[in-house]
Amino acid sequence: MHAKELIARRVALELNDGDIVNLGIGLPTMVADYLPEGVSITLQSENGFLGLGPLHDTDPTVCNAGGQPCGMVPGAATFDSSFSFALIRGGHVDACVLGGLQVDEGANLANWMVPGKMVPGMGGAMDLVVGSRKVIVAMEHCARDGGAKILPRCTLPLTAVNVVSMIVTELGVFVFEEGKLTLTELAPGVELATVREKTGAAFAVAPDLCTMPLGV
Repeated sequence: MHAKELIARRVALELNDGDIVNLGIGLPTMVADYLPEGVSITLQSENGFLGLGPLHDTDPTVCNAGGQPCGMVPGAATFDSSFSFALIRGGHVDACVLGGLQVDEGANLANWMVPGKMVPGMGGAMDLVVGSRKVIVAMEHCARDGGAKILPRCTLPLTAVNVVSMIVTELGVFVFEEGKLTLTELAPGVELATVREKTGAAFAVAPDLCTMPLGV
């Protein structure tokens, strides 16, 4: 199973029936394809949608915040950006799933800029991670050069401080419990020693450490 699919399958299990969820661009958009049977979520997009449809059912006139054509489910609503961010900042989004460049021991997130590279800006990420009730970072465990992305302290410009609830990678699942980064699950076939080797941050290991479920 490809790393991104594994991550998306595990994240999907964190979403509850009836949740309003914002899925970030890239890997997070895959999560909606792996929801368990009986779980239906409402997708919110910061460019002014509530009730986006799946990416495989597209309408060329409708695009999500990442510029991808997508559909809309019956009963969906559209509105201006100010209303969209009022929903986010008002705490009405149950969960957001975002990619990450770095996460550190303090639950800090850097996911928008690499110095020296041209980027369009942070977008709605800083509002989403502060306004959402649960912030899930879905990312591959290491950077392309093999360097750790879970660090003692982020070295890239931060998106927000002390906001991450959970990290899901192809190696395992981390949560922040009582302010401490804690490994709670290992991906199938992955050894604890491998996670330690590829993680720059110090972390606790949950006493009930288990194998990551992957759902449908």
